[in-house]
Amino acid sequence: MIRKADIILAAVLIVVGLALSYAFFTGGETGQTVYITADGEEYAYYPLSEDRTVTIERSGHINKITIKDGQVSMTFSDCSGQDCIQQGKISQTSQSITCLPNRIVIEIRGDSSEYDAVVR
Repeated sequence: MIRKADIILAAVLIVVGLALSYAFFTGGETGQTVYITADGEEYAYYPLSEDRTVTIERSGHINKITIKDGQVSMTFSDCSGQDCIQQGKISQTSQSITCLPNRIVIEIRGDSSEYDAVVR
């Protein structure tokens, strides 16, 4: 038997869940710098404010990264799955695009001095 208190509790939990989801997905700040890692090593970094296309040729594979209008995306990859291209454009800190077969990672970082986490 469902009581009035059960309905109120369910509604409150749904509202809190939606609020936390909204805060999680929109809580990132706009990034300032695009960091590119290839084969686990830092390859290059570029300001997000300057439009450019970067071509990475490593280990017989080619990836093209486009920085345009404050957003970055993987616009070409010779990998088989093409998941990295389907990830779309990113512009917020803590967002990233990963091409696993070619071992390329694109990450957005901000200039704030706050830490995301502290690990001992």
